[in-house]
Amino acid sequence: MPNFYEDSALQANANKIFAEEKKFPSRERVLRAAKSNERGKVSKNRKFGDFRYPVARIESDSDYLEIKVLEYQPPGFEASGTGQSLRVQTSSESIKNNEIILGHIFLPIPEAITDSNGVSWGEDRLNGLAATALGVFGDAMRSNTGGEAIKTLTSGAVNTAGGLLGDEMTASAINSSLAASAINTIVPNANIQGTGVFTRQTGAVLNPNMELLFNGVQLRSFSFSFDFAPRDENESIVIKKIIRAFKKSLNAKNGSTGENKGSGLFIKSPDVFQLTYKTGGKNHQFLHKFKPMALLNIAVNYTGAGTYATYDNTAPVHTKIDLTFQELNPIYSEDYDTEEGLEGTGF
Repeated sequence: MPNFYEDSALQANANKIFAEEKKFPSRERVLRAAKSNERGKVSKNRKFGDFRYPVARIESDSDYLEIKVLEYQPPGFEASGTGQSLRVQTSSESIKNNEIILGHIFLPIPEAITDSNGVSWGEDRLNGLAATALGVFGDAMRSNTGGEAIKTLTSGAVNTAGGLLGDEMTASAINSSLAASAINTIVPNANIQGTGVFTRQTGAVLNPNMELLFNGVQLRSFSFSFDFAPRDENESIVIKKIIRAFKKSLNAKNGSTGENKGSGLFIKSPDVFQLTYKTGGKNHQFLHKFKPMALLNIAVNYTGAGTYATYDNTAPVHTKIDLTFQELNPIYSEDYDTEEGLEGTGF
């Protein structure tokens, strides 16, 4: 590892952190990989190597973003966990259990760091008549099976209806619903609503008993912008390889093999990404975590300074890239109790 530090103690600590973990490439290693790829040497196992920008000295307390490129692993149909036959393994778990690392990209900590967690709630309505009917049905199904359940349901419905019809407003609501159903059956496209008939007769509406109920989870999305301004030819080569790596990993792969290779009959999922905020060789102890993500879009602006300008080797003076990721799986409360979720602010 090259001497990036003036202080020998700091250098020794950096050597231990970066060399032992073998995750953070040295400047020489980055440049060798970039120049090798520049000469057209492509690894047969699709591993493109490790790249970082800027290609400069790294302090032991430097904050940066590690982007690990992984081969996508489909979740399949296996149940996950002991005694949880109804819980299907997620793609995040499949990727973690069968991890194939294709490369690493190390970039400066983004200027704007945000995370947004959300779930979906929606209003639901259930009037008293419908709730009563559901109660009768539930009682019948819990206490009987088969034909006995039908008998109990019929008997319960008759008894309940008899009690409800004793109230004038309730009887009117039931009669309005029955009348609307009968007319809609006889008259084509009548589309009469029993609630409307009831309101026209009484000037009242059934209490909808509105509730806000949980609808489901959401997938988080993240957008990042990075500025590249190479200071020499070597760094411009690294920048080009970083952009190529993102583009190549974003796109789908030909899924056909053997004699059908190249036929286009099948296409396979693109690669996925595991992002981690780092400090030196350790995970950042405050910022949020990510689940494995798909890269949805990459936008490259080769005139980042607002005008076209290049170096002698044709590399743009200033390039900007915008990346949009989305996590493969939702965040659950239990994720905060895992080893990863206990760090910093969790997910």
